[in-house]
Amino acid sequence: MLSSAAILERFRRDHAKDINLTLRPAYRELLEKLGNPHQKLPPVFHVAGTNGKGSTCAFLRAVLEAAGYKVHVYTSPHLVRFHERIRVAGELIREEELASILEACEKASAPGAISYFEAGTAAAFVAFARHPADFTILETGLGGRLDATNVVDKPLATIITRLSYDHREYLGDTLKQIAREKAGIMRAHVPCFTAHQPDLQSLNTLRDAAKDIKAPLYVDGKEWKTERIEDGFRFTDEKRSMDLPLPALMGMHQFQNAGLAIAALSVLPKLISPDAIAHGLQNVEWPARLQKLGAGALFTRLPEGWEVWLDGGHNDSAGEVLAAQAKLWQQQDDCPLYLIVGMLATKQPQEFVSPLAPYVAGLHTVPIPDEALSFSADDLATAVRAAGIKNVNPSSGVQEALSKIIKLSSVPTRILICGSLYLAGDVLREKVEFKNT
Repeated sequence: MLSSAAILERFRRDHAKDINLTLRPAYRELLEKLGNPHQKLPPVFHVAGTNGKGSTCAFLRAVLEAAGYKVHVYTSPHLVRFHERIRVAGELIREEELASILEACEKASAPGAISYFEAGTAAAFVAFARHPADFTILETGLGGRLDATNVVDKPLATIITRLSYDHREYLGDTLKQIAREKAGIMRAHVPCFTAHQPDLQSLNTLRDAAKDIKAPLYVDGKEWKTERIEDGFRFTDEKRSMDLPLPALMGMHQFQNAGLAIAALSVLPKLISPDAIAHGLQNVEWPARLQKLGAGALFTRLPEGWEVWLDGGHNDSAGEVLAAQAKLWQQQDDCPLYLIVGMLATKQPQEFVSPLAPYVAGLHTVPIPDEALSFSADDLATAVRAAGIKNVNPSSGVQEALSKIIKLSSVPTRILICGSLYLAGDVLREKVEFKNT
């Protein structure tokens, strides 16, 4: 039997390079040949949005598992290995099972008929249908309305995280268009929970979509709220008020993501205890989201007192979140902040780095290894200079950028590597051995 990586590469190679946002007949036919596994899943939480999807899924999983439930989880993209996308009842999918299912997908479809993402999604459905669990968490890949995950007829709840500009070539140039695509996961009479939307037009679009299909819509700031308190945050809805500890995921925005997950869990017949929620929040894991590196090749090169952080954010909202953290760091200490940034050429570098400009001592641009769509270091440097960032230097890679920063700065320094989950995955590939946990 071929490895899962070899089979996935054939799906990638044989399918058209452009993304085709349609729930195509070939994909539905594949699911039917596989026994319609998407109709045999444990109760589903379906998550769409622009920013915070993965973190919200991570909070859902952590809290449910802390309460004693078994949970299937499908997320994307992966950072190091494809297996990260499919977590079966708490464990990463086994290679033998993944390869076997993908081989079945290949045999059941014509060459070029099924995309890489469709094959992976179908494989997740098959694995989830085979193994018992209490709940399923599905994260959309792109958009919502026409996403390959959007074949579940009756989820337990749908969740829409913060909306922002991303994938404009597929989802539209306005937040209204983007919101309409994300709202496509809503279902009649199925509760939908949405994060606070800074753009009123986005929220109104979600409200209209929910009203049209009679989906109850619950909104952060109206049906529930989260507020920072001294040792953590307070979550309040119509059923209860809880003082909860700081989540293990860094950043003020994670309070909102945690609150969104807790609100969505209110659909369960039995409320999860505050102790289980607190335990889940304190033990949640989601790599490359304001992750402080404490091991590996980069960390061991740092002078004493230096820090290196990793984040996969790459759009305007992510830049705002990172800027809020940079401001907080600046208030806490006088460590200069240097950025190492790599981005795909499909993104908007100026929108991402502009919020960070007031807090940055210097920025080094790098290409993303083995990514044909990556900005070159020189082109990315030109783009971020236009955003008002000073002291911008192209480098051949993260290691060279780090060496330059070490030579430049004679005081303890904070380094943030950001701009792409693909870049984050390359960094983690050097330092992380993924275990089957």
